[in-house]
Amino acid sequence: MMDAALALILATAVTGADVPQPAEELEVPSVLIKLIEQVDVPAREAGVLASINVREGQPVEEGALLAQIVDTEAQIAEKRAAIELEIARKNANNDVNLRFARKSTEVAKAELRRAEESIEQYHKSISDSEMDRLRLVVERSVLEEEQAEYEARIAEYTLQIKENEHQAAEEQVRRRKIVAPLSGVVVDVQRFRGEWVQPGDAVLRILRMDRFRAEGFVSVESLRHDLMDCSVRLEVDLPGEAGVSFPGKIVFLSPEIDPVNAEVRVWAEIENRGMRLRPGMRAKMIIEVPASPEEPEPVPPEPPE
Repeated sequence: MMDAALALILATAVTGADVPQPAEELEVPSVLIKLIEQVDVPAREAGVLASINVREGQPVEEGALLAQIVDTEAQIAEKRAAIELEIARKNANNDVNLRFARKSTEVAKAELRRAEESIEQYHKSISDSEMDRLRLVVERSVLEEEQAEYEARIAEYTLQIKENEHQAAEEQVRRRKIVAPLSGVVVDVQRFRGEWVQPGDAVLRILRMDRFRAEGFVSVESLRHDLMDCSVRLEVDLPGEAGVSFPGKIVFLSPEIDPVNAEVRVWAEIENRGMRLRPGMRAKMIIEVPASPEEPEPVPPEPPE
C-alpha cells in the first residue's frame, strides 16, 4: 500500500499534474451585524383604521394583511363597477342587431336582383318607381349594417373602459389594505384602531431578520485577492454558546481606501439560521479566499548536442 501511494506521488510530480491548493483564510477580527432591509409601512389612502391585525414581535410573511382602513365606499364603488362591467360585456357579446342587419341586406339585394332579372325577361314588368324603392331598400339595409358594425365596435371600446374602471375600483379597495412589503418581524406599531391616517403616515415598522449584513474593514494588502463573492464564515459568541458559525458571501467591496489606516470597507450577507443573530452584535468574520494555483517551474532547455 505504501509503495502504491509513493508511486502515485512520484507520478504526479513527474507529470506536473495540478494539485488542488487549500483556500486561504482572511480574518476580519471585528465586524458589525446590521440590517439589510427595514421599512416603515405607510398608509396609502386617508381614512380611519378599522383594524390592526398584528402585534409587536410577530413574524409576518410578505403580502400578509397588517391593517385595514375603512373601505365601505370603495367596496360599494367596486361592486357598481363590476355590475357595469358585466353589462358592457353582455352588450359587446350581443350581435343580434348586426346579424339582423346583414340578413336584411341579403334579402333586399336578393329582391332587387329578382326584379332586375324580371325586367330583363319582361320589359316594363316592374315600374321605375318600384325599382327605385327596391334600390333604396338595399341602400338602407347596407347603411343599417354599417351602423350595427359601428355600434359593435363602440360596445367593445365601452367594454375596455369598464374593465379599466373596474380595475381602478379594485385598486382603491386594495389601497385601503396595509400589507407587508417584505417578510420580517413587526417591531413597532405606531397607529391604533380608530385613528385617522393620511397617505404616507407610518403605521407599522418591519425588520427583515432572515439575512443580515456583516460590515467590517480589511487592509489594502488583502486586495491582492479578488474578494467579491468569496464565501465567509461568521463566528459569534451567543449567550451560553461561543463561536457559533453562520455562512455568508461577500457582496460589497468599497472602492475607497481610508487614508488614515489604509483599510477598505467590506460587507457580506449572512444567513441568519435559526433567527439567532441580532442587529448590533459584534462578531469575527473569516473570508475564504481561493488560493491561486502555483505555476510550474520552467523547464530549462536541453543543451545543444
